[in-house]
Amino acid sequence: MGLPLRDIVAAQELPWEALAGRTLAVDGYNATYQFLATMRQRDGQLFSDAEGRVTSHLMGVFYRTTSLLREGVLPVWVFDGTPPERKAGTIRGRIQAKERAEGEWQAALAAGDLATARRKAAQTSRLTRAMVDELRELLTALGVPSIAAPSEGEAQAARMAAAGRVWASASEDYDSLLFGAPRLVRGLAARGRGGTSPGAQLIVREELLQTLGISAEELIVLGLVIGTDYNDGVRGYGPKKALKLVQEHLGFAATVAKAGLDAAEAEEVAEIFRHPRTDDGPVPAFGPVDEAAVLHLLVETHGFAEDRVRAAVARARQRPKTGPSPVDTKGHQTLLETFGGPPS
Repeated sequence: MGLPLRDIVAAQELPWEALAGRTLAVDGYNATYQFLATMRQRDGQLFSDAEGRVTSHLMGVFYRTTSLLREGVLPVWVFDGTPPERKAGTIRGRIQAKERAEGEWQAALAAGDLATARRKAAQTSRLTRAMVDELRELLTALGVPSIAAPSEGEAQAARMAAAGRVWASASEDYDSLLFGAPRLVRGLAARGRGGTSPGAQLIVREELLQTLGISAEELIVLGLVIGTDYNDGVRGYGPKKALKLVQEHLGFAATVAKAGLDAAEAEEVAEIFRHPRTDDGPVPAFGPVDEAAVLHLLVETHGFAEDRVRAAVARARQRPKTGPSPVDTKGHQTLLETFGGPPS
């Protein structure tokens, strides 16, 4: 679900060409769940092949990845491993919410209310390990790297960006900033009319902290007070009220105490953000497109339209032949100036 920080975080709009040549670590579960929620039929059913096997996840990742490559954006997909034990409550809650949505979906279908049915169906999305394995097989065929994180994919992507192994982390969740991502790109999985979108949004962590007037540690405290995937937060505290509390600069222990959080639990959750379990190895290299493997998986196995698949593969082959342009390690100003800055 992620932290609801939209009201206090300002993002800068970037056209795709501003990201050309940049390598981004994509939060794979986050993006794929978007596809599973949106790529559905009118009654809410997921797209599937002749054998009844779900294909919405493959459609989303395939067409989005090849579109990004056409724009010169280099995505490295990062998928979740074993979640921290503290996430067990959140996971149970999500399962229960899916079960409720399933019942509401069926009720809406029975009533002939397709609009409600589709909305409720989107809330039932499930991503299995077998589906992830299939996605990684597809990405390998496209010559695109993918990584299985030891724990949270979002944390892995953020730490890859913090270490300079990729230019930015790409996710819809603001939690990436708590995990230390110096740059967060949102909107990477968005699809507009005709399968295109005008661009993405960029949040630079250091600039955000300066704007809010808080430190990186205080950003974590802000999350704890609101509530994260690992703790419930404090009743009555939304982003704006929590920010005012953190801006008092009382220190970790005093802020936690004033908010009414359990000190031991707060420290344990904060450590998840400060020192997440990640793989610090090098980023796998991009490789050539194996068109035969792509066609076998999508066309022969799942019945995708061959002409559309070949056209998308042709887009993938247009990616830059050289590595990404030099990273501006002090920020993004050079990148923005190159393209005239963000729209006014």
